[in-house]
Amino acid sequence: MFCLIYSVSAGYSQNSQLRIEGNSGKFYLTHTVVAKENWYSIGRLFNCPPHDIASFNNMNFDKPIEVATIVNIPLTTGNFDQKQVKSTGESLIPVYHMVEDKEWMFKVSSIYNDVPIASLEKWNKIKRDDVKNGTLLIVGFLKVKTDLSPLAMGISTNPAVGPATVDAQNKSIKPTDPISSQTTSKPAPVTPSTVIPVSNPPERVNNYAVTHSNGGFFSIDYTGGGKSAAGTAGTFKSTSGWSDGKYYALMNGIAVGTIIRVTGANGKTIYAKVLGQLPEMKESAGLIIRISNAASAELGLGEGKFSVDIKY
Repeated sequence: MFCLIYSVSAGYSQNSQLRIEGNSGKFYLTHTVVAKENWYSIGRLFNCPPHDIASFNNMNFDKPIEVATIVNIPLTTGNFDQKQVKSTGESLIPVYHMVEDKEWMFKVSSIYNDVPIASLEKWNKIKRDDVKNGTLLIVGFLKVKTDLSPLAMGISTNPAVGPATVDAQNKSIKPTDPISSQTTSKPAPVTPSTVIPVSNPPERVNNYAVTHSNGGFFSIDYTGGGKSAAGTAGTFKSTSGWSDGKYYALMNGIAVGTIIRVTGANGKTIYAKVLGQLPEMKESAGLIIRISNAASAELGLGEGKFSVDIKY
């Protein structure tokens, strides 16, 4: 158990800050399942009942969760705090929102349960008028059990840090006053031990793609940096993307959070957010990228292996 906790915590200590997703009343974090994880260990990691996580993702709790599956972790009154109040044995992990164009601190406050602007200024050590596009603002805290969640290892007793910005060239996150345990030189690799590709999966309809034609939710965030790559792609299973158009990718050498453009040999294109490195497994040999199965469905390429062109 110690070895498992250590390996998971090592991965998270190198990962990017926790980024909040969703809308008021249904906020969540995203998590990519790694080797040896199950519903219970993920529940301990994020201080959330494992049955609730499965239900939130419309997944069967009685079935093992596959490596590299992306699950959404609900933020509730039990594990999401916006008053910096914690009990003995609990730790608070900052949760971030990236400021978009024409957003200001009052709007951010209104999005996240009308959290006081004074709290946003205090947590981020920034004045309301200094907020700009690309700033990462702490909007609350994930509350976890210190002894049960590897996320709590190395967390400062005062989790409030300065604002972070995204480098225009490589999209890497650069906090001005970072927590030492969250400093990163490269994203932590996913190390699954099971085969992800499915040779003959049942057909599943991408409902988002039926009503939209822009390549997915992240298309509006794609800016491009003049870089490109081409090669063979594989897939991984994800609950995201089928109705919300949020497509994700695993790719080496690209900063977590980067939006990439993926085009299949048939000319169809999707936009995906990079979550981390390619899994270190023999099935990844020869692959340049893995994209979520919802993304491959919109491309019309199934869940096997196929050629893609990538721009970022």
